[in-house]
Amino acid sequence: MAAKKIVIDCDPGIDDALAIALAHGSPALEIVGITTVGGNVSLERTTDNALRLREFLGFPEVPVTPGAAGAMLRSAIEAAHVHGTGGLGGAVLPEATLPVAPGHASDYIIETLRAHPGEITLVAIGPLTNIALAVLKEPRVVDWVREFAILGGTYTRGNRTPAAEFNIAADPEAAAIVFRAGWTVTQIGLDVSTTAQATEAVVKRMRALGRLGEDLLVPCATFYGMVTASEGPAIHDACALAYLADPSLIEFEPAWVEVETAGRFTSGMTVIDFALGDRVANANVGTSIQVDRFWELTLSAYERVNQGLLRRR
Repeated sequence: MAAKKIVIDCDPGIDDALAIALAHGSPALEIVGITTVGGNVSLERTTDNALRLREFLGFPEVPVTPGAAGAMLRSAIEAAHVHGTGGLGGAVLPEATLPVAPGHASDYIIETLRAHPGEITLVAIGPLTNIALAVLKEPRVVDWVREFAILGGTYTRGNRTPAAEFNIAADPEAAAIVFRAGWTVTQIGLDVSTTAQATEAVVKRMRALGRLGEDLLVPCATFYGMVTASEGPAIHDACALAYLADPSLIEFEPAWVEVETAGRFTSGMTVIDFALGDRVANANVGTSIQVDRFWELTLSAYERVNQGLLRRR
């Protein structure tokens, strides 16, 4: 079966980096483009990190196109206290030698989907500003995309605030536009991703992966949070890419999703209603993930990437 062609809209970010490495190493996926947005750290840093990852991991032919530096209507928020000032935790990758692609991420998304209707899966693992801008500029993207998946939101408890997950809270207006756009969003939120934790056993297997483990995986995963035998940091964004590689990993329920934009304490909340009544679902919402299978898929992908690094030495 041919690999699924994907465009990754991201804000690298520790878990973005681990997600991109997974995608590059998965035989089920083909990265055709990366677009960047301000989020975990500034747009300048997320773009620089994407460029460094492209060359370090070994897909220099894939365009990296920068997009929005911040939210559509609000001041930018960042999470450098989580991801480190550079965005990649303890990882220090070589400086990139290849440039960004010209233009804006939203235009790249539009033109790529226009040129390949029904062929490209779009996955957003950062704030949804670039996606909302693309929808506003060209509403037909919702018809041209093969599938649209996000890492974002929650129906239980947030991580930016008690009500809101970071990617949605960073630009609630953009998220509201995206959920109302007329497509069915594949939503993988904290309810799923917080269970995909890098425990001591996982980090031990990462450490065994030579240069990839030493230079990227372990410095990222161990920077993110305390690692113990039973718990560790959640590798959120990788869940969305693992789903694209193997959709059977995650269970979903259809739902109607709205994004709170006006609440004093609930701005950025994804209000998820599984009781559809006579409404047609605008999202399929992830409810659980098979964690052991997730890590087998992810670590196998990382092993393929590491083999590629060895061949390039």
